[in-house]
Amino acid sequence: MAQVEKPIVEKLRDLYNLQQVDSKIDQIEILKGELPMEVSDLEDEIEGLVTRINRLDATVKELSNEVASYEAKKKESEMLIERYEGQMDNVKNNREYEALMKETEMQRLSIQLADKKVGIAKRELEGKVETLNATKERKEGKAAELVTKQEELKGIITKTEKEEKKLRKASTSARKDIEERLLKAYDRTRSSYRNGLSVVTVERNSCGGCFNAVPPQLQLEVSQSKKILACEHCGRILVDTSIAEPETAKAK
Repeated sequence: MAQVEKPIVEKLRDLYNLQQVDSKIDQIEILKGELPMEVSDLEDEIEGLVTRINRLDATVKELSNEVASYEAKKKESEMLIERYEGQMDNVKNNREYEALMKETEMQRLSIQLADKKVGIAKRELEGKVETLNATKERKEGKAAELVTKQEELKGIITKTEKEEKKLRKASTSARKDIEERLLKAYDRTRSSYRNGLSVVTVERNSCGGCFNAVPPQLQLEVSQSKKILACEHCGRILVDTSIAEPETAKAK
């Protein structure tokens, strides 16, 4: 048996009903505001800061080891100089003396080089430690901010979770009563506007979505509910207030 097509008035009522449910879901999303995105952004930022802290920690350790290594080389050279100078008192000829002088000079040059390397490494180390501390401080601040945002979002979700689940279930159910062609048009128009309105009533001779004037002839056709008609300006589906009234009564 062929399926009997719904009257236009029922199609319009189904669309309006879906719009009412989706608008209530939108209100919950507005209540959440930018919190979900802010929480996600903070989590990403903290993850990036942790990665940076780990890199800086590794660099600080590397530079600290570098400083310790150069200082050890300097100490070794100082000990060698002391030994060579002691040996100079017991040389037997000029050749041995000159050899010890040459070794002593080489160690002095080694000390100068070590001092230079230590100075460079310490300056770099100081800068990295300063950056590391600032990054840790920033991470702590962002972590505290994240906790606040998460608690705020959790509070809203706790208050609205039951209602939101109920509404989303109702939206899914309402969509099953609407043919695919109309659903696609509904979704397309709904996604085009920030307020998510795709189905609106004619109020005070104007479109309830964009508030532009609706011509008298179009108003008449809308009131008859024999066609699915759209606003000439914004493309939203227009319905008569008589279709909206049963939903208004239910809301009360």
